[in-house]
Amino acid sequence: MSIAALPSLADQADHLIALGVPEIARLSADDLRAFAADHSDADGALLAIHPDRAPASALSPLLRCEGKPGFVVTDMPDVDQFAPHDIDLPDAPLYLVTGIDRGDEMANWSPEEALPAIAKAGRSPLLLTEGIHWVLHQPSALERNHCFMTIGSRLRKENGKFDARTPALWISNGTGRDGSERRDAPKVGWCWWGNRHTWLGFGSAAGRL
Repeated sequence: MSIAALPSLADQADHLIALGVPEIARLSADDLRAFAADHSDADGALLAIHPDRAPASALSPLLRCEGKPGFVVTDMPDVDQFAPHDIDLPDAPLYLVTGIDRGDEMANWSPEEALPAIAKAGRSPLLLTEGIHWVLHQPSALERNHCFMTIGSRLRKENGKFDARTPALWISNGTGRDGSERRDAPKVGWCWWGNRHTWLGFGSAAGRL
């Protein structure tokens, strides 16, 4: 499926400012605009805010689909504890994500199967917050039956092992605990590390800078 190109970095910065994201991230509007201007030659890149500054729980309600706001599933109250794992994340409040892909070709793969394939291709799995930023800037990145996982974010338990849940972004059917009023809303949820889903690809990036 074809996904529209990302807006310019200047437009992405303005959009985040309009959404009130700088206040969440303890940044100024000028910070975002200056960063976008300094990297204006990075065509096709995604402007992202470090998850320590703008966590998934704060960004998710800003998502929109069919006019409905995004939400985090009720059984993921620890969503912000899913942290970057084995990701060379820039040590800065603002950074760029390059070469984003939804990974449709890996639909019906499990996260366990997809991660080594992503690494073999010289790519890096998206963080949950990066996936949210992508959909904020380009809503067409999230389509019914063509959604994606963000397995760069993992939760390590107290015993040192990883939680078997892996975060993903998809569109709610309004069933179960989601509630019928949330049908067609963007949804932050999770799937098991070893399970496959025909409608979930695996978001990845070429790099970060």
